[in-house]
Amino acid sequence: MRTDQEGAVQADTGDGDTGAGPGARDGGEAVIVRAPTEARNSGTYDIDLLPALDVLRQINAEDTTVPAAVGAVLPELARAVELGVAALESGAGIHYFGAGTSGRIAAQDAAELPPTYGIPPEWVVAHHAGGGDALLRAVEGIEDDWEAGRADAAGVRPDALAVGLAASGRTPYVGGALAAARERGAATVLISANPEAPLGRDVDVHVGMNTGAEVIAGSTRMKAGTAQKLALNAFSTAVMVRFGRTYSNLMVGVDASNAKLRGRVVTILVQATGMPEQACADALTAAQGDTRVALVSLLADVDVASAARALATSRGRVRDALADLGVAADPH
Repeated sequence: MRTDQEGAVQADTGDGDTGAGPGARDGGEAVIVRAPTEARNSGTYDIDLLPALDVLRQINAEDTTVPAAVGAVLPELARAVELGVAALESGAGIHYFGAGTSGRIAAQDAAELPPTYGIPPEWVVAHHAGGGDALLRAVEGIEDDWEAGRADAAGVRPDALAVGLAASGRTPYVGGALAAARERGAATVLISANPEAPLGRDVDVHVGMNTGAEVIAGSTRMKAGTAQKLALNAFSTAVMVRFGRTYSNLMVGVDASNAKLRGRVVTILVQATGMPEQACADALTAAQGDTRVALVSLLADVDVASAARALATSRGRVRDALADLGVAADPH
């Protein structure tokens, strides 16, 4: 047996089989991952003997432990947030890298940020091992390609932030991407469900959540996946808040591009200003659907052109724009 560059144990099978389980066809060795997510859960030994309701109760009981695991690493996550804000401030952007469940969580988070906060899609970009096809259908083995990760990170700019997601903390695709990003002068973060993750040794921040053994051994789409989603959603939301894409706890980067969004934005404007719906709707029309311009126009009692100029000067931050216009913000 030997240890690979990510810290997994590789066992030579000697009989031409990979030892990787059903469906493995090529190669001659098995990669045995030593991580908490691979341990056997002593509380669910008899889960296959239980009726459906009791199966669900055991799953739910394990799921309730995830928020505490995320809460334990909030200081590290806060450091990652500040790196993300710095990357956006520099114009270099944020890149996510993941495979399988981790990659799909990253892709979902990145896809939802532009419509939620009105940011350009290039600000936060997700890279999934195997590309778009692997998002819909699992492509076995692609996560083990270190060089594919390096290739996908070729566009990462200096001063950017590369965030790798890997439940075990040793996925070669993610390791290759993070290594290439470091070489290009980017900051690096690893989000894993393994506090002792091998890849965590070389990153600027390791958010290593101890989610422990899964209900079904090794099924990291369960607690580990839930923890990654909670951590990544919290990370990106906090980055948007710190970067000024909200006003108080309101989404003010939303562009009213359809009837549903227009109604949502009018509600946001009413909540932020206390003004009648019709006045907010009229301001939104004058601002051509730009929520922040309409908001500053209403709160500062200025025309949309003045509001737009103030926002340009403040890099889109509503509170700063109001301060420039001599208005004390009070969103309560």
